[in-house]
Amino acid sequence: MELLTQDWLGTPVWFWAAFLVIVIALTAFDLGILHKEDREMGIAESLKLSAFYIGVAMLFGAWVWFARGEQSGMEYFTGFFIEKALSIDNVFVISLIFTYFAIPAKYQYRALLWGIMAVIVLRGLMIAGGAALLAQAYWVLYFFAAFLIVTGIKMFFAGDEPMDVGKNPVIRWISTHMRVKKELHGQHFFVKVPDEKTGRPVRAATPLFLALVVINLADLVFALDSVPAIFAITTDTFIVYTSNIFAILGLRALYFALAAMVHRFHYLKYALAAVLVFIGSKIFVTDFLLDGGKMPAWISLGVTFGLILGGILYSLWKTKGQEEEDWPAQPKEGDARPPV
Repeated sequence: MELLTQDWLGTPVWFWAAFLVIVIALTAFDLGILHKEDREMGIAESLKLSAFYIGVAMLFGAWVWFARGEQSGMEYFTGFFIEKALSIDNVFVISLIFTYFAIPAKYQYRALLWGIMAVIVLRGLMIAGGAALLAQAYWVLYFFAAFLIVTGIKMFFAGDEPMDVGKNPVIRWISTHMRVKKELHGQHFFVKVPDEKTGRPVRAATPLFLALVVINLADLVFALDSVPAIFAITTDTFIVYTSNIFAILGLRALYFALAAMVHRFHYLKYALAAVLVFIGSKIFVTDFLLDGGKMPAWISLGVTFGLILGGILYSLWKTKGQEEEDWPAQPKEGDARPPV
Protein backbone atom coordinates (compact mmCIF):
# COMPACT_ATOMS: atom_id res chain seq x y z
CA MET A 1 0.00 0.00 0.00
CA GLU A 2 2.87 2.35 0.74
CA LEU A 3 4.15 1.91 -2.81
CA LEU A 4 0.79 2.99 -4.27
CA THR A 5 0.88 6.29 -2.40
CA GLN A 6 4.38 7.20 -3.57
CA ASP A 7 4.80 9.71 -6.38
CA TRP A 8 5.98 8.72 -9.83
CA LEU A 9 6.53 11.57 -12.30
CA GLY A 10 4.72 13.87 -9.91
CA THR A 11 1.60 11.70 -9.53
CA PRO A 12 0.79 8.98 -6.96
CA VAL A 13 1.40 5.47 -8.30
CA TRP A 14 -2.22 4.45 -7.65
CA PHE A 15 -3.40 7.08 -10.17
CA TRP A 16 -1.20 5.47 -12.82
CA ALA A 17 -2.35 1.99 -11.77
CA ALA A 18 -6.02 2.98 -12.04
CA PHE A 19 -5.42 4.41 -15.51
CA LEU A 20 -3.62 1.27 -16.73
CA VAL A 21 -6.36 -0.99 -15.34
CA ILE A 22 -9.00 0.99 -17.26
CA VAL A 23 -7.01 0.84 -20.51
CA ILE A 24 -6.34 -2.91 -20.20
CA ALA A 25 -9.98 -3.62 -19.29
CA LEU A 26 -11.29 -1.59 -22.24
CA THR A 27 -8.93 -3.29 -24.68
CA ALA A 28 -9.74 -6.80 -23.38
CA PHE A 29 -13.48 -6.10 -23.49
CA ASP A 30 -13.23 -4.69 -27.00
CA LEU A 31 -11.10 -7.44 -28.51
CA GLY A 32 -12.20 -10.40 -26.42
CA ILE A 33 -15.96 -9.80 -26.28
CA LEU A 34 -17.14 -7.21 -28.80
CA HIS A 35 -14.88 -8.30 -31.66
CA LYS A 36 -13.84 -11.90 -31.14
CA GLU A 37 -14.39 -12.49 -34.87
CA ASP A 38 -13.28 -10.30 -37.76
CA ARG A 39 -16.24 -8.48 -39.24
CA GLU A 40 -17.11 -5.17 -40.80
CA MET A 41 -18.32 -2.51 -38.40
CA GLY A 42 -21.33 -0.43 -39.43
CA ILE A 43 -21.58 3.33 -38.95
CA ALA A 44 -24.28 3.02 -36.25
CA GLU A 45 -22.17 0.57 -34.21
CA SER A 46 -19.12 2.76 -34.75
CA LEU A 47 -20.91 5.83 -33.37
CA LYS A 48 -22.29 3.93 -30.36
CA LEU A 49 -18.93 2.42 -29.46
CA SER A 50 -17.24 5.79 -29.96
CA ALA A 51 -19.80 7.44 -27.66
CA PHE A 52 -18.98 4.78 -25.06
CA TYR A 53 -15.24 5.53 -25.26
CA ILE A 54 -15.83 9.27 -25.09
CA GLY A 55 -18.09 8.71 -22.08
CA VAL A 56 -15.35 6.75 -20.29
CA ALA A 57 -12.84 9.50 -21.12
CA MET A 58 -15.22 12.15 -19.75
CA LEU A 59 -15.76 10.18 -16.54
CA PHE A 60 -12.00 9.80 -16.12
CA GLY A 61 -11.62 13.55 -16.63
CA ALA A 62 -14.30 14.21 -14.02
CA TRP A 63 -12.38 11.96 -11.60
CA VAL A 64 -9.15 13.87 -12.32
CA TRP A 65 -11.03 17.14 -11.69
CA PHE A 66 -12.42 15.87 -8.39
CA ALA A 67 -9.23 14.18 -7.17
CA ARG A 68 -6.61 16.68 -8.37
CA GLY A 69 -8.47 19.94 -8.66
CA GLU A 70 -10.06 22.24 -11.23
CA GLN A 71 -6.77 23.21 -12.90
CA SER A 72 -5.79 19.59 -13.65
CA GLY A 73 -9.31 18.76 -14.78
CA MET A 74 -9.45 21.61 -17.29
CA GLU A 75 -5.96 20.78 -18.58
CA TYR A 76 -7.02 17.16 -19.10
CA PHE A 77 -10.14 18.12 -21.07
CA THR A 78 -8.20 20.67 -23.16
CA GLY A 79 -5.61 18.04 -24.09
CA PHE A 80 -8.32 15.49 -24.82
CA PHE A 81 -10.23 17.82 -27.17
CA ILE A 82 -7.06 18.82 -29.03
CA GLU A 83 -5.97 15.22 -29.59
CA LYS A 84 -9.50 14.12 -30.53
CA ALA A 85 -9.80 16.86 -33.14
CA LEU A 86 -6.35 16.21 -34.58
CA SER A 87 -7.24 12.51 -34.88
CA ILE A 88 -9.80 13.37 -37.58
CA ASP A 89 -6.90 14.13 -39.94
CA ASN A 90 -5.34 10.87 -38.77
CA VAL A 91 -8.52 9.00 -39.77
CA PHE A 92 -8.24 10.37 -43.30
CA VAL A 93 -4.64 9.17 -43.64
CA ILE A 94 -5.51 5.73 -42.22
CA SER A 95 -8.30 5.47 -44.77
CA LEU A 96 -5.83 6.17 -47.58
CA ILE A 97 -3.45 3.53 -46.20
CA PHE A 98 -6.12 0.83 -46.05
CA THR A 99 -7.28 1.76 -49.55
CA TYR A 100 -3.75 1.57 -50.95
CA PHE A 101 -3.14 -1.90 -49.51
CA ALA A 102 -6.68 -3.04 -50.40
CA ILE A 103 -7.46 -4.12 -46.82
CA PRO A 104 -11.11 -5.26 -46.46
CA ALA A 105 -13.15 -3.51 -43.77
CA LYS A 106 -13.54 -6.70 -41.72
CA TYR A 107 -9.77 -6.84 -41.11
CA GLN A 108 -9.27 -3.13 -40.50
CA TYR A 109 -10.51 -3.07 -36.91
CA ARG A 110 -8.00 -5.66 -35.68
CA ALA A 111 -5.18 -3.86 -37.47
CA LEU A 112 -6.26 -0.60 -35.83
CA LEU A 113 -6.32 -2.28 -32.42
CA TRP A 114 -2.75 -3.53 -32.71
CA GLY A 115 -1.75 -0.15 -34.12
CA ILE A 116 -3.21 1.62 -31.10
CA MET A 117 -1.47 -0.80 -28.73
CA ALA A 118 1.81 0.21 -30.36
CA VAL A 119 0.79 3.88 -30.16
CA ILE A 120 0.26 3.59 -26.38
CA VAL A 121 3.91 2.56 -26.04
CA LEU A 122 5.32 4.98 -28.63
CA ARG A 123 3.39 7.98 -27.27
CA GLY A 124 4.56 7.03 -23.80
CA LEU A 125 8.19 7.12 -24.94
CA MET A 126 7.71 10.45 -26.73
CA ILE A 127 5.96 12.03 -23.76
CA ALA A 128 8.55 10.68 -21.31
CA GLY A 129 11.30 12.11 -23.52
CA GLY A 130 9.55 15.47 -23.75
CA ALA A 131 9.01 15.59 -19.99
CA ALA A 132 12.67 14.77 -19.36
CA LEU A 133 13.77 17.54 -21.73
CA LEU A 134 11.50 20.10 -20.07
CA ALA A 135 12.72 19.08 -16.62
CA GLN A 136 16.32 19.75 -17.68
CA ALA A 137 15.73 22.79 -19.90
CA TYR A 138 12.53 24.82 -19.68
CA TRP A 139 13.49 26.75 -22.82
CA VAL A 140 12.59 23.63 -24.86
CA LEU A 141 8.96 24.67 -24.27
CA TYR A 142 9.63 27.80 -26.35
CA PHE A 143 10.83 25.55 -29.16
CA PHE A 144 7.61 23.51 -28.87
CA ALA A 145 5.57 26.72 -28.93
CA ALA A 146 7.35 28.09 -32.01
CA PHE A 147 6.95 24.72 -33.73
CA LEU A 148 3.19 24.78 -33.06
CA ILE A 149 2.84 28.29 -34.46
CA VAL A 150 4.76 27.43 -37.63
CA THR A 151 2.84 24.15 -38.03
CA GLY A 152 -0.49 25.95 -37.60
CA ILE A 153 0.40 28.54 -40.23
CA LYS A 154 1.56 25.84 -42.65
CA MET A 155 -1.62 23.83 -42.02
CA PHE A 156 -3.74 26.89 -42.78
CA PHE A 157 -2.14 27.39 -46.20
CA ALA A 158 -1.56 23.71 -47.03
CA GLY A 159 -3.26 22.18 -50.04
CA ASP A 160 -5.29 18.99 -50.24
CA GLU A 161 -2.74 16.69 -51.89
CA PRO A 162 -3.15 13.13 -50.56
CA MET A 163 -0.25 11.21 -49.05
CA ASP A 164 1.48 8.91 -51.53
CA VAL A 165 1.78 5.68 -49.53
CA GLY A 166 3.80 3.94 -52.21
CA LYS A 167 6.70 6.38 -51.84
CA ASN A 168 7.14 5.67 -48.13
CA PRO A 169 10.85 4.74 -47.69
CA VAL A 170 10.09 2.28 -44.88
CA ILE A 171 7.72 0.33 -47.12
CA ARG A 172 10.38 0.22 -49.82
CA TRP A 173 12.96 -0.95 -47.27
CA ILE A 174 10.67 -3.72 -45.97
CA SER A 175 9.83 -4.80 -49.51
CA THR A 176 13.55 -5.02 -50.30
CA HIS A 177 14.79 -6.71 -47.12
CA MET A 178 11.84 -8.95 -46.20
CA ARG A 179 9.72 -11.51 -47.95
CA VAL A 180 6.36 -9.89 -48.60
CA LYS A 181 3.27 -11.58 -49.98
CA LYS A 182 1.06 -9.60 -52.31
CA GLU A 183 -2.04 -11.46 -51.17
CA LEU A 184 -3.87 -11.10 -47.86
CA HIS A 185 -4.07 -14.12 -45.57
CA GLY A 186 -7.02 -13.23 -43.39
CA GLN A 187 -6.06 -11.41 -40.19
CA HIS A 188 -2.47 -12.67 -40.24
CA PHE A 189 0.45 -10.26 -40.31
CA PHE A 190 2.92 -13.04 -41.17
CA VAL A 191 2.51 -16.39 -42.95
CA LYS A 192 4.74 -19.37 -43.77
CA VAL A 193 5.72 -19.70 -47.44
CA PRO A 194 8.19 -22.06 -49.20
CA ASP A 195 11.62 -20.58 -49.86
CA GLU A 196 12.26 -20.14 -53.59
CA LYS A 197 15.70 -21.78 -53.36
CA THR A 198 15.47 -24.41 -50.63
CA GLY A 199 11.73 -25.07 -50.54
CA ARG A 200 11.77 -24.87 -46.74
CA PRO A 201 8.98 -22.91 -45.05
CA VAL A 202 10.00 -19.33 -44.20
CA ARG A 203 8.13 -16.39 -42.70
CA ALA A 204 6.74 -13.68 -45.00
CA ALA A 205 4.91 -10.44 -44.22
CA THR A 206 1.41 -9.74 -45.57
CA PRO A 207 -0.06 -6.44 -46.81
CA LEU A 208 -1.84 -6.17 -43.45
CA PHE A 209 1.55 -5.94 -41.71
CA LEU A 210 2.72 -3.24 -44.12
CA ALA A 211 -0.46 -1.28 -43.48
CA LEU A 212 0.13 -1.59 -39.73
CA VAL A 213 3.68 -0.26 -40.09
CA VAL A 214 2.60 2.76 -42.15
CA ILE A 215 -0.26 3.56 -39.75
CA ASN A 216 2.17 3.68 -36.82
CA LEU A 217 4.60 5.84 -38.79
CA ALA A 218 1.74 8.19 -39.66
CA ASP A 219 0.82 8.42 -35.98
CA LEU A 220 4.38 9.38 -35.07
CA VAL A 221 4.14 12.24 -37.57
CA PHE A 222 0.84 13.39 -36.07
CA ALA A 223 2.30 13.10 -32.59
CA LEU A 224 4.83 15.78 -33.53
CA ASP A 225 1.88 18.20 -33.46
CA SER A 226 -0.30 16.83 -30.68
CA VAL A 227 2.34 16.04 -28.03
CA PRO A 228 3.96 19.53 -28.07
CA ALA A 229 0.45 21.03 -28.11
CA ILE A 230 -0.48 19.31 -24.85
CA PHE A 231 2.90 20.11 -23.27
CA ALA A 232 2.12 23.73 -24.10
CA ILE A 233 -1.07 23.33 -22.03
CA THR A 234 0.57 21.56 -19.09
CA THR A 235 3.87 19.91 -18.20
CA ASP A 236 2.12 17.42 -15.90
CA THR A 237 3.16 14.08 -17.43
CA PHE A 238 0.12 12.26 -16.06
CA ILE A 239 -2.32 14.75 -17.65
CA VAL A 240 -0.40 14.80 -20.94
CA TYR A 241 -0.29 11.00 -21.27
CA THR A 242 -3.79 10.12 -20.06
CA SER A 243 -5.57 12.77 -22.16
CA ASN A 244 -3.58 11.65 -25.20
CA ILE A 245 -4.25 7.95 -24.75
CA PHE A 246 -7.96 8.29 -23.94
CA ALA A 247 -8.43 10.32 -27.12
CA ILE A 248 -6.59 7.67 -29.17
CA LEU A 249 -8.33 4.67 -27.57
CA GLY A 250 -11.67 5.65 -29.09
CA LEU A 251 -10.13 6.36 -32.49
CA ARG A 252 -10.51 2.83 -33.81
CA ALA A 253 -14.21 2.89 -32.92
CA LEU A 254 -14.77 6.32 -34.45
CA TYR A 255 -12.75 5.47 -37.57
CA PHE A 256 -15.50 3.57 -39.39
CA ALA A 257 -18.00 6.42 -38.99
CA LEU A 258 -15.53 9.19 -39.85
CA ALA A 259 -13.98 7.31 -42.79
CA ALA A 260 -17.38 7.34 -44.49
CA MET A 261 -17.84 11.09 -44.03
CA VAL A 262 -14.35 12.53 -43.53
CA HIS A 263 -14.93 14.81 -46.54
CA ARG A 264 -17.56 16.59 -44.42
CA PHE A 265 -14.76 17.87 -42.13
CA HIS A 266 -12.80 19.54 -44.91
CA TYR A 267 -12.75 22.96 -43.21
CA LEU A 268 -11.87 21.67 -39.75
CA LYS A 269 -8.18 21.95 -40.56
CA TYR A 270 -8.44 25.76 -40.44
CA ALA A 271 -9.86 25.57 -36.91
CA LEU A 272 -7.10 23.13 -35.91
CA ALA A 273 -4.52 25.50 -37.39
CA ALA A 274 -5.95 28.30 -35.25
CA VAL A 275 -5.83 26.05 -32.17
CA LEU A 276 -2.15 25.23 -32.73
CA VAL A 277 -1.27 28.92 -33.23
CA PHE A 278 -3.26 29.88 -30.11
CA ILE A 279 -1.65 27.19 -27.92
CA GLY A 280 1.83 28.06 -29.17
CA SER A 281 1.29 31.82 -28.74
CA LYS A 282 -0.06 31.29 -25.22
CA ILE A 283 3.42 30.24 -24.01
CA PHE A 284 5.04 33.44 -25.22
CA VAL A 285 2.16 35.60 -23.95
CA THR A 286 2.20 34.15 -20.44
CA ASP A 287 5.98 34.12 -20.06
CA PHE A 288 6.85 37.48 -21.62
CA LEU A 289 3.73 39.66 -21.49
CA LEU A 290 2.24 38.37 -18.24
CA ASP A 291 5.65 38.18 -16.53
CA GLY A 292 5.46 34.42 -16.05
CA GLY A 293 1.89 34.50 -14.81
CA LYS A 294 -0.36 31.65 -15.86
CA MET A 295 -3.30 32.06 -18.23
CA PRO A 296 -6.43 30.67 -16.53
CA ALA A 297 -7.10 27.09 -17.63
CA TRP A 298 -10.72 27.91 -18.47
CA ILE A 299 -9.55 30.32 -21.17
CA SER A 300 -7.44 27.64 -22.87
CA LEU A 301 -10.27 25.11 -22.61
CA GLY A 302 -12.91 27.59 -23.80
CA VAL A 303 -10.92 28.85 -26.79
CA THR A 304 -9.84 25.33 -27.82
CA PHE A 305 -13.33 23.86 -27.53
CA GLY A 306 -14.92 26.87 -29.23
CA LEU A 307 -12.56 26.79 -32.22
CA ILE A 308 -12.92 23.02 -32.70
CA LEU A 309 -16.72 23.09 -32.34
CA GLY A 310 -16.93 26.06 -34.69
CA GLY A 311 -14.75 24.28 -37.25
CA ILE A 312 -16.87 21.12 -37.11
CA LEU A 313 -20.19 22.99 -37.42
CA TYR A 314 -18.92 25.22 -40.23
CA SER A 315 -17.56 22.18 -42.12
CA LEU A 316 -20.83 20.28 -41.79
CA TRP A 317 -22.79 23.35 -42.97
CA LYS A 318 -20.43 24.21 -45.81
CA THR A 319 -20.24 20.63 -47.17
CA LYS A 320 -23.94 19.85 -46.82
CA GLY A 321 -25.06 17.92 -49.91
CA GLN A 322 -21.50 17.44 -51.18
CA GLU A 323 -20.51 13.99 -52.39
CA GLU A 324 -17.23 12.37 -51.32
CA GLU A 325 -15.80 12.34 -54.81
CA ASP A 326 -16.13 16.11 -54.98
CA TRP A 327 -13.07 16.46 -52.76
CA PRO A 328 -9.70 15.98 -54.49
CA ALA A 329 -8.08 14.57 -51.36
CA GLN A 330 -10.33 11.51 -51.33
CA PRO A 331 -9.09 8.29 -52.96
CA LYS A 332 -10.88 7.61 -56.19
CA GLU A 333 -11.94 4.29 -57.67
CA GLY A 334 -8.94 2.48 -59.12
CA ASP A 335 -6.41 4.32 -56.93
CA ALA A 336 -5.58 1.24 -54.89
CA ARG A 337 -2.28 -0.27 -55.94
CA PRO A 338 -0.55 -3.56 -55.15
CA PRO A 339 1.21 -3.46 -51.76
CA VAL A 340 4.70 -4.13 -53.12
